[in-house]
Amino acid sequence: MEHDHPAYKYSDWCLEHPNFAPRYVRKQCEKWINIADGLDPEAEVDLDAVKRMEKLLKIMIHPDLHCPIYDGLEPYAWLMITAGLCTMLRRSDPYTRYYITVLLEIGRKNFKTFNSGVIFILLLLTEPEFSRFFSVAPDLRASSELRLAIRKIIKVSPLLSDEADPVFKNLRSQIRCLLNESEYTPLAYSEDSMDSTLANAFLADEAGNMDEYPIEAMRSSQITLFSKLGVIISTQYPNDNNALITEIDHAKRILDDVSDFKRTFSLLYEPDDELRVGELWKTDDRVLYQANPVAVTHDYIMDELKRKREDAIYYENKRENFLCKHCNILYKSLGVEGFVDVQKVQLCKVKKDPGWWEGRRVWLGLDLSLSDDNTAVAMVTQDEEGIIHASVLGFIPEGRMNEKSSKEKLDYFKMTRDGCCIPCGDEVIDYGVVENYILTLEDELKVEVVQVGYDRWNAISTVQKLEAGAIECVEIKQHSAILHAPTKLLKESILEGKFRYDENRLLEINFENARCTEDTNLNKYVNKKKSTGKVDMVVALINALYLLQQDILYGDDGFLIQVL
Repeated sequence: MEHDHPAYKYSDWCLEHPNFAPRYVRKQCEKWINIADGLDPEAEVDLDAVKRMEKLLKIMIHPDLHCPIYDGLEPYAWLMITAGLCTMLRRSDPYTRYYITVLLEIGRKNFKTFNSGVIFILLLLTEPEFSRFFSVAPDLRASSELRLAIRKIIKVSPLLSDEADPVFKNLRSQIRCLLNESEYTPLAYSEDSMDSTLANAFLADEAGNMDEYPIEAMRSSQITLFSKLGVIISTQYPNDNNALITEIDHAKRILDDVSDFKRTFSLLYEPDDELRVGELWKTDDRVLYQANPVAVTHDYIMDELKRKREDAIYYENKRENFLCKHCNILYKSLGVEGFVDVQKVQLCKVKKDPGWWEGRRVWLGLDLSLSDDNTAVAMVTQDEEGIIHASVLGFIPEGRMNEKSSKEKLDYFKMTRDGCCIPCGDEVIDYGVVENYILTLEDELKVEVVQVGYDRWNAISTVQKLEAGAIECVEIKQHSAILHAPTKLLKESILEGKFRYDENRLLEINFENARCTEDTNLNKYVNKKKSTGKVDMVVALINALYLLQQDILYGDDGFLIQVL
């Protein structure tokens, strides 16, 4: 492929500008350049398809710029369209597109729907006779955005809208190409059944606001097709169980060479990991550039993003929308009773290293909730420099994972794969697994368990078994006067950078959910009833810190007396 082609030039530019192009975009560009240079054993760029696409782009007029779309297409769109439509599977019969999924994670107002419209017009014009195309979105209004983009392009393109010899026919519920009887129909997840369709290509718009069903229904319809395509586009949304998160995870596994199935092309415009923690988003323009590729070439867009950033800095109620929709940083607003900003928490994250714990004295905290709910065990210690270290593990009823994932909008299956929690039991927690985890901890990690702190509620049987195993257990009354000190210690340690925790996304979600309450004496504590979701891991952590605080931080003066 010629190196001066816009798609190739943009890929080269990304590799040379790591401050503007995030890491996974660069990885994808590197892999696609390898294909374009003819070095990939599975895929190749069809130069005839490229020329055909370029000719069509020259007769399509940009409705806003009033020039051929060939001249007005954004650089990232050149790459997305060329790779998605012109990269072919080598030695396939029939000749088949290589990529079956094109994934675009990108900030709002980066022309993503318009560029998807360009893709669908190209497909309508070039796919075999009677092909069918669909867009799916949470509601019909969102799904129809693609239809609006297509209609605008057709209307301002004379060669496509000639009334004497029309190419397209705009109907009430669909757009039909008269050259080959192909048709495009927008569908609403909330209103339409997806199971009876046959989609040569589909667009899933705002996938971050949908579950897996519409995407998987579209993919299921494509099983018998050789050349098929799914275009999935979205910004981030403030929830942890949506189709976008799964698609991003799969795309990253491909780009990291973990997955053997390579037929997904993804442009993940999200800030690199080191830019997504703490408060760098407030000052570092790289966050904006990496999530908004059009801001690189359009100064007026960058100026507007900076204005929105300033609002988000000063007004908490604007922060969630800005970080999710314009920065692609997953963020949940704290609200007025928030415990601690999860971005501050994430600054304390460290890689899991079981060897680090060897030989250390540790204190454990338990939150033994109802038997059909989440349970957590937290382990804490303090190092020679006064930094508190924690490792927290959750336990969930295995038989309720599907129900809990749907109800709580959180993928517990992924949490389990990532080592954040252990499923045990069926409909109820198997406390034997929890007890065995604690009783074998000393042998497994070579630590010394000093004490286990627990709330009496639901814990009597477990405590008796732990004490029979020669582990000292201490009851911690769940009262604001008792919990205020460890709650304050946890928050201050996080804010002062004197806290470290083994990486655990489920723990971070618990911090996002946690809400604090003050009693009449201004004692603060995490209130389960007022929190926005599960907080068992944070509660277990506070229980463990209560023991650590008394044994170490209060020195030889002895334990604080729990007076109520």
